[in-house]
Amino acid sequence: MVESIASPLDAVFHALGDPTRRRMLRDLAGGERSVTELAEPAAMSLAAASKHIKVLEAAGLIRREVRWRTHVCRLAPEPLAAAHDWLGFYERFWTERLDILDRLLREETKKDDHPAPPQPQGEKSDD
Repeated sequence: MVESIASPLDAVFHALGDPTRRRMLRDLAGGERSVTELAEPAAMSLAAASKHIKVLEAAGLIRREVRWRTHVCRLAPEPLAAAHDWLGFYERFWTERLDILDRLLREETKKDDHPAPPQPQGEKSDD
């Protein structure tokens, strides 16, 4: 059974989880499009395109307006800001971790560049 979408951010990520919907958003970034124009590149039926558009509308990512008999959609990018902020946390998280790894690797490289001199044979180390 499919659970209902719990938060606006969940709805945004659900909408972005489908490549057809991502393509529709990319197309709408270039300006408003009719449902027919959005369906055309994927060679899908208007009914199938309408289902995708309803998911995008539910996430608040697009707005649809009826002009005579034509449904025209336009991008509403505001909800993408919340997704960007959420992803930004993980970008900072991984950047910090990779910076630490980079520092550790540089320290190891410096150690390898200047190895400890070998001990003369017959002498014991203090270890």
